[in-house]
Amino acid sequence: MPEFDPLVLSRLQFAANISFHILFPTITIALGWFLLFFKLRFNATGDDKWMQSYFFYTKVFALTFAMGVVSGITMSFQFGTNWPGFMETVGNVAGPLLAYEVLTAFFLEATFLGIMLFGFRRVPGWLHNLATFLVAIGTTLSAFWILALNSWMQTPAGYEVIDGVVHAQNWFEIIFNPTLPYMLPHKLIASGLTASFLIAGVASVRWILKDRSEAVLSALRTAVTVAAILIPVQIVLGDFYGLNTLEHQPAKIAAIEANWETQNGAPLVLFAVPDEETKTNKYAIEIPKGASFILTHDPNGELVGLDQYEGEHAPVFKVFWSFRVMVGIGILMLVVAWAAAWNLWRNKEPSPLVTKALVGMTFSGWVATLAGWYVTEIGRQPWLTTGILKTEDAVAPVPGAHVGLSLSMYLAVYAVLLTAYIGTIYYLASHAGKAKTKGHPEEGERRATVITEAEEE
Repeated sequence: MPEFDPLVLSRLQFAANISFHILFPTITIALGWFLLFFKLRFNATGDDKWMQSYFFYTKVFALTFAMGVVSGITMSFQFGTNWPGFMETVGNVAGPLLAYEVLTAFFLEATFLGIMLFGFRRVPGWLHNLATFLVAIGTTLSAFWILALNSWMQTPAGYEVIDGVVHAQNWFEIIFNPTLPYMLPHKLIASGLTASFLIAGVASVRWILKDRSEAVLSALRTAVTVAAILIPVQIVLGDFYGLNTLEHQPAKIAAIEANWETQNGAPLVLFAVPDEETKTNKYAIEIPKGASFILTHDPNGELVGLDQYEGEHAPVFKVFWSFRVMVGIGILMLVVAWAAAWNLWRNKEPSPLVTKALVGMTFSGWVATLAGWYVTEIGRQPWLTTGILKTEDAVAPVPGAHVGLSLSMYLAVYAVLLTAYIGTIYYLASHAGKAKTKGHPEEGERRATVITEAEEE
């Protein structure tokens, strides 16, 4: 950009930081619960295949957790370097919520992660089970606090403004604001789907590379089953979330639907090229009265249009297409998960077509998560905190050229790290050795210690 607009560049930089960071928590939140399931299945059956899966995916968890921690620390600096107005205005709410996340969630994860990763033969079995459980709880608690803050930024509650600064009045209303009950389950299910397709994709890579062990097949079946169950749940939750957004953020819904004028019986625009200059949808494919029917459950229901928010609504093209990418990936997930579940139910082994499809869907959860996150964040514009602080009022007076330089460096580093992460996941999948077992000193014959090649080294 020849003019180096600091606002635009700062927004791009924060978007790059948060987009990179969110990739990793969206895996670890649910992957922790998968690990607990593998461990409990081993405890219940004594079958070593579950511990083989447990040990393999703890490596994936550890790698992903490390990437999330590093990128999260980098992202937090953005509040001071690029967006000082945010903490100056709403820091009395944002600061404590971020602190609660560190004190109740991150410390819990970090403390027991070491036991989970390295303590299997060094601590009693019950303690290792507890450590795995607490790591899973920690990842979920972390999501709760971060989403409590983000949802409050969408629909602020329980506060008052004194001399331009927000002060907390009711922490219950702040935390359980109108958006949290809908945003939290939607994001947790998104994490479940992301981890499910990651596990299914990695297991499929191993299967294609002739690792036909029971551990691989069991992990594949588990992931596909979870995905097949969760995707219909996510569709229902998404509908509830949309209705909540219509009630509290109608301008966002108007941008999602590219609904330029308030009208009864608004059409559902399937595809179009929204044009903000002419306020029209070019090349539109529509279902008459579809949007009104879905959002108001009345084909002739009234939907507020963007004409009610002139100059105060989000960029329509970005929100419109981000939403459709999210929905499109969701439909693809539904088709692939159900087809794979049917194939695995009918046959003892997955078909080549199914494994190839699952490999292609390995990181599909990332695409859907990012698209949904863009709808949430871009759709709130021009507000950073709705009704309280506009984005342009929070940006730091830093020269645009400086922001552009740091943005370029961030993008270069993130490209390398992301390539290395995906390459490492593939390396782990392609070099996973056959597990060996030996008796556990405390639990005798029923509990076996599975030692992977990496542990032996």
